[in-house]
Amino acid sequence: MTSLRTAALRLALVCALSAAAYAKPNFAGTWKLDSAASDFGPMPGPTSMTRVIQHEEPSIQIKTTQVGQRGELTTELKYTTDGKDSINKTQMGEVKSNATWEGDILVVKYKVNSPQAGEIDIEDRWALTNEGKGSTVTSKIKGSFGEVERKLVFTKE
Repeated sequence: MTSLRTAALRLALVCALSAAAYAKPNFAGTWKLDSAASDFGPMPGPTSMTRVIQHEEPSIQIKTTQVGQRGELTTELKYTTDGKDSINKTQMGEVKSNATWEGDILVVKYKVNSPQAGEIDIEDRWALTNEGKGSTVTSKIKGSFGEVERKLVFTKE
């Protein structure tokens, strides 16, 4: 009887550790852009940017407010991390996105048809840093203008 209990406890511990090992990062919270640590590439960076993220796997909602050359701009995006396509309406028009996990990295691919720049493909790679107190979003942006890269660094409030 004791060996059966011991085996059951070991199995429960292994299951709990396995679940913890495969838990995906959670980006929920309020994030402020660290402009000094970010690299905007050839594009001008915003004066400020805040992202408020609600993340309950597989659902993620992101409200981004940024201030820059064109004034204040707020964008809200909703998608799931299970690979299903999402369509969001923004100031640039309709945005089709798809989000999936590559290990601990959230990969979000967007397709935008901009009246000014034509079709734009964006791939964002989201990673938590600094034990969840920071995050980095690296982007590859392709369009009629060529390909540019940028890196946004955020700190959690």
